[in-house]
Amino acid sequence: MSDQNPYDKLGVSEDASFDEIQDARNRLLEQYSGDAKRLEVIEVAYDAILMERLRMRQEGKIKVPERIRFPEARVQSLPKESPTPREQSPAWLQRMLDQPTKADVLLPGAWYAGLSAASVFYPAAGDQVLQLVLVVGVGISIYFLNRKEGKFGRAVLFTLVGLIIGLIVGGLVANWLLPQVPFISLMPNQFSTVLTFILLWLVSSFLR
Repeated sequence: MSDQNPYDKLGVSEDASFDEIQDARNRLLEQYSGDAKRLEVIEVAYDAILMERLRMRQEGKIKVPERIRFPEARVQSLPKESPTPREQSPAWLQRMLDQPTKADVLLPGAWYAGLSAASVFYPAAGDQVLQLVLVVGVGISIYFLNRKEGKFGRAVLFTLVGLIIGLIVGGLVANWLLPQVPFISLMPNQFSTVLTFILLWLVSSFLR
């Protein structure tokens, strides 16, 4: 192929259109995709034709479509600076956080709303009732977390952490808040249970 002109190397005539030249180039690149030397010859021939057409265009002999990219334009054009990426959260946090669907938020929310109502409005809600609804709440959290990824151990761990934090923080807030707000007629353990359910709802909905 060394003694052939660029048009012969691509298998097109010298009066071929740009579409025909590009189709021939693409067809040959696909045909000789595993032959690096042949691919180089094809690209050199294609660039030589484009350079010749560019010279002819500059001399006013032909009109070249604007969409044609000439070799020197490909070499000289600088890549556009990519926009500075926004700060992303750490990888470990991305692995923990979920983008829940509406059902992933509403279903656990309905369960925890019912359990909260039972712990607050159940007549003479004693410690046994609160313990029972807490056990049910823990089971709900584990179920919804495990349903997302199928990782039971991870679901148990997140649920237990949420339960412990909820009970501790709920107890501290209740002992501080309830004496100052007399119109909230809740026992400290009831308030702590409701706060724990809110935290378990957040865990089961927005973690995975």
